[in-house]
Amino acid sequence: MDAEKLRAIQAPIKQKYKEDPESAVVTLRASGRIGENLSCKVETGKALVEAGHHPATGGSGIQACSGDMLLEALVACAGVTLNTVAKAIELNLEDAEVSAEGDLDFRGTLGVSKEAPVGFKNIRLHYRLQTDASDEDIATLLKLTERFCVVYQTLAGGVSIEVTHDKMD
Repeated sequence: MDAEKLRAIQAPIKQKYKEDPESAVVTLRASGRIGENLSCKVETGKALVEAGHHPATGGSGIQACSGDMLLEALVACAGVTLNTVAKAIELNLEDAEVSAEGDLDFRGTLGVSKEAPVGFKNIRLHYRLQTDASDEDIATLLKLTERFCVVYQTLAGGVSIEVTHDKMD
């Protein structure tokens, strides 16, 4: 897809959102159901993913780890955003790889240490780019990718989470 086609696709959507800002607010949903062997089956919209414990917490390693899934969501979003921004600013991006890694201290989630945090202590996002673009253009590409990547912005900025419950019949 080239920049012209991207603009043609997005222009009416952007115009609609300018004219009716509330139409831009979309609620995304995810759901899952607990399964056997301490798992949770998550419906992704494309497939059913069975999540379980990471081997560092006693899991078998056969099921998806939610920490890995979080990093995968970051990589997916950053990759799509990078590709889209490159097209939009007409930067020649021949190829790119996106990777993420994060450090967890599993003592926190296992309740071994109250001082150990539960969750990632830090996350590193890395891009390998094949492009003839200048360093300045690459800096612009990465700045815009960071700005428009939903998962990156959510993780970097934090978000309030409202927790509710009800009983099943």
